[in-house]
Amino acid sequence: MTVWLTRILPSPTSAEARRDLSGNAQGIRLHQRVMQMFPDGVEGPARSTLGVLFRAEETVRGPQILLQSRLEPAPSRLPADYGEVETRILDDLLAQLHKGQIVNYRCVANPVRKPGVTSREAYNLPPVVALSGNAAVEWWERQSVAAGLEPLHVNAQPLDAVRGPRGSKGAAANQRIQHSRTQFDGMARVLDAALLREKLAAGIGRGKAYGCGLLTLAPIRQRS
Repeated sequence: MTVWLTRILPSPTSAEARRDLSGNAQGIRLHQRVMQMFPDGVEGPARSTLGVLFRAEETVRGPQILLQSRLEPAPSRLPADYGEVETRILDDLLAQLHKGQIVNYRCVANPVRKPGVTSREAYNLPPVVALSGNAAVEWWERQSVAAGLEPLHVNAQPLDAVRGPRGSKGAAANQRIQHSRTQFDGMARVLDAALLREKLAAGIGRGKAYGCGLLTLAPIRQRS
């Protein structure tokens, strides 16, 4: 299975790029934008079928959009002045993962829990409860182990939630989306390389269509 990683450096002169990156609806607009880079008529849910995951983040060079997919995206489908696009295949990096390897990681995720019926009724809780602070870190530690990683260090930074209408027309305009977000950074040890490859391709947690769940790794070179 080939996995592609695309880096988009939005141009500060592009009005459409500035709009996509602004406000709490950023994840919703970017979902619509990145899916434009793939062909129509895909059988099944397009995002999951194509393995599309993305996140927007700030770097020393300015904002960037990271896009992972199982099909090479077509930058020509973006507006002409949208920004610079670089694409590479991750197969070599994924093949070299091995048990015991130490890596740096980053993932913007949607840490939540689903209370049982009894707890919901007793405390008047919603079906899904957003987690923060130590509860979010504990959620990430469980998710990491389930993905084949042993977290050695975790830094959790709360981010603005993704919220807004699912679409601009018809029934979608009346459907509200809301996903809390936390950026997890740190160092981890690979426990199960095969499982980790599967989870890297599938993404972590909920909200994958709206900028959550993309796990990226950077192997740490061990000193001899």
